[in-house]
Parts: sequence; structure tokens; C-alpha cells
Amino acid sequence: MRMARLMSGAALCSYLLVASGAALAQDVKSGEKLLLSADEVVYNRDAEIVTATGAVQIHYNGYRMVAQRVDYNQKTGRVSASGHIEMVEPDGNRVYAENLDVTDNFANGFLNSLRVETTDNTRIAAESGERIDADTMVLNNGTYTACLPCATNPQRAPLWQVKAERVIQNGKEQTIRLEKARIEVFGVPIAFVPVLEVPDQTVKRKSGFLFPRMSMTENLGFGASIPYYWAFSNTADATFTVTGYSTQGALLEGEVRQRFDMGEHTFRVAGISQLNKDQFTANTSDSEKDLRVLASSKADFHINPRWAFGWDAMVQSDNNFARTYDIQGLNQTVHTNQAYLTGIGKRNYFDVRGYYFDVQDADTKNTAEKQQAIAAPVIDYHYVAPEAVAGGELSANVNFTNISRTDADINAALSKNGYRGLSGVNARLTSEVEWKRTYATPQGLLFTPILAARGDLHGLDVNAPVGYTGSFENDGFATRYMLTAGLEARYPLLVATGYGSHIFEPIAQIFARPNEVNAGGLPNEDAQSFVFDATNLFDRDKFSGYDRIEGGTRANVGFRYTGSLDNGFTLKAIAGQSYQIAGLNSFATDDLVNAGANSGLEDNVSDYVAMAGLDMPNGISLSGSVRIDKDDYDLNRADTTVAYTARALQTSLTYTRINAQPEYGDKNDNDIIQNSTSVRLNDNWSVFGAVTWDINADVLTRRGLGFSYTDECMIFSMAFTDTRDVGNEKANDWSIGARLSFRTLGDVDLGADTFDTFTE
Repeated sequence: MRMARLMSGAALCSYLLVASGAALAQDVKSGEKLLLSADEVVYNRDAEIVTATGAVQIHYNGYRMVAQRVDYNQKTGRVSASGHIEMVEPDGNRVYAENLDVTDNFANGFLNSLRVETTDNTRIAAESGERIDADTMVLNNGTYTACLPCATNPQRAPLWQVKAERVIQNGKEQTIRLEKARIEVFGVPIAFVPVLEVPDQTVKRKSGFLFPRMSMTENLGFGASIPYYWAFSNTADATFTVTGYSTQGALLEGEVRQRFDMGEHTFRVAGISQLNKDQFTANTSDSEKDLRVLASSKADFHINPRWAFGWDAMVQSDNNFARTYDIQGLNQTVHTNQAYLTGIGKRNYFDVRGYYFDVQDADTKNTAEKQQAIAAPVIDYHYVAPEAVAGGELSANVNFTNISRTDADINAALSKNGYRGLSGVNARLTSEVEWKRTYATPQGLLFTPILAARGDLHGLDVNAPVGYTGSFENDGFATRYMLTAGLEARYPLLVATGYGSHIFEPIAQIFARPNEVNAGGLPNEDAQSFVFDATNLFDRDKFSGYDRIEGGTRANVGFRYTGSLDNGFTLKAIAGQSYQIAGLNSFATDDLVNAGANSGLEDNVSDYVAMAGLDMPNGISLSGSVRIDKDDYDLNRADTTVAYTARALQTSLTYTRINAQPEYGDKNDNDIIQNSTSVRLNDNWSVFGAVTWDINADVLTRRGLGFSYTDECMIFSMAFTDTRDVGNEKANDWSIGARLSFRTLGDVDLGADTFDTFTE
């Protein structure tokens, strides 16, 4: 606003010019250049008043102002302006007024019909305003909003606004204080607040109370949270939250965040003394504790562009506290505690980690967590030679894994004892090198010879599996090796038509190897989750981890297809079959978890596997993956997804079928349908929903429905979710969530975690 300073400079020189369409430039005492232009500038010597009229424009020290009339009284030292006043300040903020009357140093003064627009599109309007001590502005009967005015009807009330008897802009504190405030949405009052204080547009971090949050859940009842944000340094801040639950009392939370030159660290604590633990299901960990507390620490640091280290650790008084009270970021079914050091080079990679798996369920005996492995350390190193070796690529992998477990993890679903994990300690060191080179014939046939060598050293101090029918090695140390000589042949054929291009690529592989040493006779920790499909059809070793090695001579045959049509359609497909030609079939041997059983690879001739995808220019996509029985062509496994993506509609429907795998531990067929849909009704409104249906059990295991409104200044969403609680492992089955977010003011949450889990 700084009008007085502009006019004081104008007063020194305006007597030199009285003309229509005048323009004047003059250096004022401060050394800044002042530019004044107007239709007419008049200096009254007797009254000592400078008057500029008609399209007045003033530029001074980064400020620009326009008005219909400006008067400067040299005797009183006051500046007055009128007529569509608009000022642009150096920081980009715009001030509008009909009249102003201020002192020449602009420390004090009055304005009428005032409107302020900041650089972040915040708008403040008031009937009148008073400037006090240069950096404080008091506005009377003001309105505050971050919404843009309606383009077709600017007089319409904004989507949300805060009306206050007094609006105080404090330049020193960099705050906007709204007294006796009334929050309105769509012109309807929704809340009355005695005092509401928000940072101004110049502030990125400001201490103070944040918007309250609310929740509604089955066993906790209604909850209201009051968070306080404290920015106590340029590199550190904290949030302290008190949440009152209608059935359980007050939950206290604290989170401290610290940034360093190399990274950041977050420390969190939470605790509650439950008032009504009987509200929870009897004989659960939720119902047996009065005082429940936790602490967590998470850090990520970058030593240099290649090396990084960090950790994520949580301890709690019982095994379900964070999950029951939905402590954000700590409420997973299994929270993975870990520490790591990682280095990434141009052609190599190193990673060392330690893991502890915190299973969050309501089991009072904490059985599942005692059965989880403590993996420390787990070391991985990958290297690719920078120069060609014998014309090909030479690479190496090294893995060291040390695992300890308190209790054996037994899969009771198996007809014979299946051990997902053995109690005790076992360590394995694996080293593997691979060389491969691709040759191309003049006809386009591609040959890739592959040579690989691997060795393992096991250190075993585990309790032998009881009832296991296979031979188990438990003599302290065990060794094994694997040598592989393979050849891959591919013949890509490009077919160009008037409608697009197609690439057909028949593929054949053969891998000659000795039998797997100690097949099924060693602990299997990381190769249990095995699914044979088109994605691993052409893998040299189809097992998912290091603890099993594919042995014997095997051939893989199939084809790959890619099509790109001129009308925008894209097609991809893979199909084939695998054959055990000689030697011991590793997928048909004994294993602690029967990893190869019912996989489609346990016979010398495998099941058929295929996958295909189709993307259409209209937003429709189809994808499917199947495994078909080689004998009766039964559908042993299928994953099919139909999706449509457009501006107004996003939806996907997924069908999953898995035939019973009794030897692998699943005695029942699984047929599941999942759908998630979001419909955009217009530019602002949308509805969304999700459902999961277990066809065999004829039950909806999960369902949810919600809607949302979004524009440039507000987000409002509400959703209901209901998850079937099997075995009382989670405290809350259903929840209602709502989120109301005002730009620049903050969020009002009612069960905000509902939205985070809605799309999981």
C-alpha cells in the first residue's frame, strides 16, 4: 500500500507539471525512482496539496497502484485515494479498495470496502479496515476464503468462507486471526469458532493447533482428535495429538521429525489407559490390557549419491495396539522392522539388511510372531563385468542369509507335517556366476548359450522336522552345488500389414544340469511361494528364492507375440509348456512345505500356461493369465481382469480361480471376484465403491461405498467400509470415514484411514 511514500516523492516535483495526460519521473530522497502518470496533476501552493486525477498510475520501489484520484496533504502528512483503487505489492499480493486515508509513513490509516488477494489465491474482504503500526491490519466484518469467485456469477457466495467480526493480519507473527468466526459451506453455517488463526501466505511452517479429526469405529466408538503442530526450528518440528474415544478414554500421540543434511529421522510415541477393555472380544490381546503404549523410530540417510542407510523399528506393549487404534503408518497386519545399508553403482549393487516381523493380531499368546523369522543379516551383492568376457556378459550374485526362530511354524493344513520354518538358527551363503552371449544368424535366428555355476554353504543349528518323510540334513554344515549349460533359440518374425505390425517369436530353451543336491533336505525359507505361470516359463530357475535349486535337464517351449495396430490397439501374449527331459524333477521331490506340489510342474510334462493382454484406444483393457491341466484341460488357475479407464468412469473387474491344492495346503477351490469402480459425475462430484466376493463361501469379504467432492479450494469425501473379521484378528470390522479439507485452513477428518485402505 505504501501510498504516502509515493506521494511524498510526487509532491517534490509535481509543481513542475500541470497538464492533461502528464507523465513524471523523479528520484526521491530514498534514492528510488518514482513514476507518476495521470490525466492531470495539480499542485495547490496555498493548501500544499498535490492532486492527481484521471487514470492515476504510480510506480515506486516495486509497488504499482492505480486509482481515479490521489491527494497528498503536505501539512497533515496524509494521503487519500478514491475510485477503484488497486495496488500490486512487490510480493505479488493485490489490494483493492474504494477509499483510503493513511499517514505518509503508512503506519496508520483507514480503508473502506477493502479486498485483498494473495499470491496463493486467498481472498479477504471487509467493510472497513485500519492499519496499526505499519504491520498490523484490523478488518471489520471480514470474509476469508481460498475459493475463486464464480465465473458466471461473481456475486454468488464462494463454496466455503469464514465470516468473522474481526480479521487481524499480523505482519510480525505472519498470521491471520479470525475472531468470532462462522464457517460456511455452500452458504450454510457448519461451525462457529471463537478464534481461528491461520498462517498467512508467506509462511510454510507455523506452530499452532491443527483442525480437529474425528472417527467412528465399532469397538472404539466416537473419537475426536486435537492435534498441535510445533515448528521449533528450521529443521525440526513435532505434532502432538490427544484423541478422546467415547468407550476407551484418551489416546496420546507424539511425533517428532528432524531433517539433516544427509536425510531425516522420525520418532513417534503413543499410549492409552483403556477405560473399557471389556468392549473388545474376550480372550484377545485388546481385552487384556489396561495400559497400552508404543514407540517407533524411522530414518533414511544418504551418505552420498550411491550409498544410503536407515531403519524402521517399532516396539509396543502388546501385539495389536497400533492396529486396533489405527496409528497411521504403523497399523499394518505385519509391521516390518528393519535396518539397511545400500550401495548402487553403475554395474553393481550391494544391500545388507536385518528384519524383524511384528505380527499384529489379537492372539494373547503371540503365537504367530514367535513363529516369524528374525533375518539378520541378509546380504545381497550383484555384479556385472564392465567389459565383455569371451564376447558375452558375465555377472555374479552373492547372497548370505542368517535366520533364527523361536518356535517352529507348522502348516497344519498339510496331510503330513509341513514346516514353513524350523526353530533354531540356520545360515546360508550362496555364490553364483552366469555367462551368456547372443549370436544372430543371417536369417535372423538368435542363439544364446548360457553357462552358470553355483555353490551353497549351509550352517545348521535347527530342530529337525518331526514327521517329515524326506531325508533332512542336520549335521551342522551342508554344501551343495549346481552347474548349468543352457541354450536358448529365438526366431522373431516381423509381419507388417496395412493395418499394423506383428512380431511372432517362437522360443525354445534347454538347460542341462545335474540333480538338485539335498533336494528337499534343507530348510526352505525363501522359496515357498511358488506359482508356475507364463511370467516364469522361460526362467532358468523357476523357484522364487535361493533355498531351492531347479535341477535335472529341462526344456521350455513357447512363443511370444506383440501386435501394434494402426487404430491404436495393442496386443501381447505368451504361451508355452515345460518338459523334464532327464534327471530328478525338483518340483516332484519332498519339501518342507511341498513347494512344487500341485504347481503344474511336478510331472515330466507341465501344464499349459498362457497370458495375454489387450489395450484399446477407447480405454478398455483386457488381461488374463491361465494354467490349464495338461491331461483333462481343466482350468487349474486363472486371473482375468477387465478394466475401463476414462475421464468419467474408472472400473475394473477381476476374477481369480485357484483349484484346490491339497498337497500344498489348500484343500478348497478358491473363486474370488473383485471390483472397484469410480464414477465422475461432473468436474467436482464422484462416487466410488469396491467389493470382494468369495464365491465358494458365498460371502462378501469386503465392501465399501463412498462419494467425494473436489475443486480448487475444497475436498469432501465420505465412505463406509466393512471387512469380514476372520478369527477376531482385528478389533474393528466396519468403519465410517469422512474427510473435509479446506485449502489454507486444514482438514477435518472422520476416520481418515478409511480412504487409505479403500483401494488396498
